[in-house]
Amino acid sequence: MAKAKTEFVCQACGARSPRWLGRCPGCSAWDSLAEEALETRTVKARGGAEKSLVRSITSVGAEKLERTSTGLAELDRVLGGGLVPGSVILLGGEPGIGKSTLLLQAARAVAASGNPVLYASGEESVAQIADRGRRLGALTESLFVVATTELEVVLAASHEVKPALLVIDSIQTLRSSSLDGAAGTVGQVREVTARLVDMAKQHGIPLVLVGHVTKEGSIAGPKVVEHLVDAVLAFEGDRGQGLRTVRALKNRFGRGGEVGVFAMTESGLEEVASPSRFLLGDRRTSLAGSIVAPTCEGTRALCIEVQALVAPFNFGNPRRTTSGIDSARLAMILAVLERKAEIPFSTMDVYVNLTGGLRIDEPALDLPIALALVSSLRGRALPPEFAAFGEVGLGGEVRAVGHLEARLREAKALGFASCIGPASRERTEGLMPVRTIEEALGWIER
Repeated sequence: MAKAKTEFVCQACGARSPRWLGRCPGCSAWDSLAEEALETRTVKARGGAEKSLVRSITSVGAEKLERTSTGLAELDRVLGGGLVPGSVILLGGEPGIGKSTLLLQAARAVAASGNPVLYASGEESVAQIADRGRRLGALTESLFVVATTELEVVLAASHEVKPALLVIDSIQTLRSSSLDGAAGTVGQVREVTARLVDMAKQHGIPLVLVGHVTKEGSIAGPKVVEHLVDAVLAFEGDRGQGLRTVRALKNRFGRGGEVGVFAMTESGLEEVASPSRFLLGDRRTSLAGSIVAPTCEGTRALCIEVQALVAPFNFGNPRRTTSGIDSARLAMILAVLERKAEIPFSTMDVYVNLTGGLRIDEPALDLPIALALVSSLRGRALPPEFAAFGEVGLGGEVRAVGHLEARLREAKALGFASCIGPASRERTEGLMPVRTIEEALGWIER
């Protein structure tokens, strides 16, 4: 195969050079130039006017998407109903979190209906994939596997099998012979992804790409990869916990922000039909510093336990430790409590935890975090029949949040009599409205 023409592009400023340089001539960054393929296009002059492609949006009919189920209702929920032909999905997650297990289970379900599935791995041998498939009960004649790090081998195998689903595990292990450089470099990842996307769109094959993540938790590789794909899913969870979540960070064929919940077991991933009951199964109701918060992820309401521990510090600076929430959000809540409610935390170590190993970034957690902090500081358990939600402003006001009815409905289904939350314009059953943080803290004294 003829080698494509290449150039070197700075990954910091975008400056281009015909040869590799140790230092970028544009921004002076060291070792930032990566090799990329040049796109060559031939433009043919045409005589006469070309028919316009512009159309009124009202003249475009609704397109019905024929989706294929993955056999996992929780994953189908995140995808918007299943796999769309020609769609490209990027799945990211920490090593060992269970990405390969999830995709092999989905491949099993698609192959079980007689549709061929191709699973290409650059990290495991065929024997290792088959061993996992045997454990998961995924051994079927319609599931084909190939172990390679060469893109051209994957494209040839796809042409031979004509799969109804193609899984690449992982995109950082593949390299194209048209480019120099090792697999995983910026140029290789971009070139490999672009060619796989073109193939998937041309033949209408649902394509799932597994991506590595950085130590900060974001998907590794150039951002252009995330723009090329139709959906970006994050597979998250604490390895010490059995709970796993699939979160849609981007989805062109469904709602972004949707979450699917799974439990890791010896036989693979099992769907959690009622995540709230799973998360609250071990909760102690008489514990100071604990409260339940109805949160919303996409269209799904989840009730999660918020725990806080406040203790005097012995030396140095007081600690501010969080698990599952943003530490900057905790610092803001502590500042509001000190300034508006005159509750001192400057001489205390503070620890806040969301049980189950989940990470939730939602302002509705502000009020339950504040209540749990004061409950722990004063050593008084909050009323077990109450849950709480609401955003806390810098002025100490409790502000409204979305999906009010869904939160109240989920809390009621779990047996909570009422929710302490922001005042609504209309009287809402099951809501105990508060307008300020001082009003909310008054419930601890009762």
